[in-house]
Amino acid sequence: MEKLWAPWRVEYIRNPGTGCFFCSGYKSKDDRKVFIVERGEKAFTIMNRFPYNNGHLMIAPVRHVGQIESLNDGEILAINHLISRVIRALDYAMKPQGYNIGVNQGRVAGAGVVDHVHFHLVPRWQGDTNFMPLLAETKVISEALLETYDKIKEGLSRLNNL
Repeated sequence: MEKLWAPWRVEYIRNPGTGCFFCSGYKSKDDRKVFIVERGEKAFTIMNRFPYNNGHLMIAPVRHVGQIESLNDGEILAINHLISRVIRALDYAMKPQGYNIGVNQGRVAGAGVVDHVHFHLVPRWQGDTNFMPLLAETKVISEALLETYDKIKEGLSRLNNL
């Protein structure tokens, strides 16, 4: 089994903040500041500030709801539409070789935000894990978050122009 190590995420685990960053992020007028890469009426895509890998994104409903089974059909469709769009944008902008896509529902399942369900999309490349996490408890994120943000926005812009 391949492992994707992310020990730097312990900062978030120890200090997750207060309130719902999905809701406050969506209410923000400055998408770049809160790392929202795409907005819809029912769902949106936001970068993970504590990524497992470069380009780690989360797709969430606008409505504050904690379980997949509580989503309505419009929210499910909007989330899946955004997942598809951002995969195409990442394929263009970052050329990953694969993706991990999933949901952690409930604290026991690993959800860091229990009451606002969200889907993780993690781009993967052959060899994207190396000795650093094992020996130094460090994961190398080789690109600044805003630089990755700009690449993803460029990919989405390209999709809009097709």
